[in-house]
Amino acid sequence: MTKYEMLYILDSALTDEAKEAIIKKFEDLVTGNGGVVEKTDRWGVKKLCYPINYKSEGYYVLMNFEAEKSLVVEIKRVAGITDGIIRRLITKI
Repeated sequence: MTKYEMLYILDSALTDEAKEAIIKKFEDLVTGNGGVVEKTDRWGVKKLCYPINYKSEGYYVLMNFEAEKSLVVEIKRVAGITDGIIRRLITKI
């Protein structure tokens, strides 16, 4: 398995419960498909460099995990259709 990190930005207007639900959704997606979540860092609300969808702040989350390449493709797909995610970036470590 290969190590990856996923940095994603959630809409800062979401409730704390909704933010935690999305974070848990991605952790469960990794572990449910044979991957391992090493750690999840919640960076909190930060100002964006430029407005995205008329929003100037976002809630940053960094997740380090190990998975197969096919799982990374699935994570990208799910992140693209999940409401509340402004941006996401997955990189190989």
